[in-house]
Amino acid sequence: MSVALPSFDSPYFRAALGRFATGVTIVTALKDEQSHIGLTVSSFNSVSLDPPLVVWSLSRSSSSLATMEHCDRYVIQVLSSDQMSLANKFARGTHVERFADIPMTHAPGGTPRVDLSCAAWFECYNRSRYDEGDHVIFVGQVEHCGYSEALPLVYHAGSYDLTPKAS
Repeated sequence: MSVALPSFDSPYFRAALGRFATGVTIVTALKDEQSHIGLTVSSFNSVSLDPPLVVWSLSRSSSSLATMEHCDRYVIQVLSSDQMSLANKFARGTHVERFADIPMTHAPGGTPRVDLSCAAWFECYNRSRYDEGDHVIFVGQVEHCGYSEALPLVYHAGSYDLTPKAS
């Protein structure tokens, strides 16, 4: 016997979720041998230290989904507090536009990463994917990482948290 669920207020749910502050990341990978793919993601978190695992999710409607599901590796870059324009750039437009005028390098495993001083970066093996709701959940096994002393860019209640930080 199935039980009918009461109607759910999705905008209210989204607003409630927005009360949880998150960091802002850019995920980059190779689309093919000659082009990069990259997008802004705020659904990043740690999973395990042994083995070193992280998690993030991507909307099923994303134009990047097919590439991200089939790539071997990707790099998650945690943006620093002064990189809001970079987060906005990777949230809009085409992948070609997103990478225009952005210095790139490669992580030790050969995966493309932004050559700017981010708060941290993680090169991950694309370990597993799970279909849940309107998103695909990605679990990455961290193979290489690095960090700086920069403060992270924070997203909260539908906008970036630009509150001045005490020194």
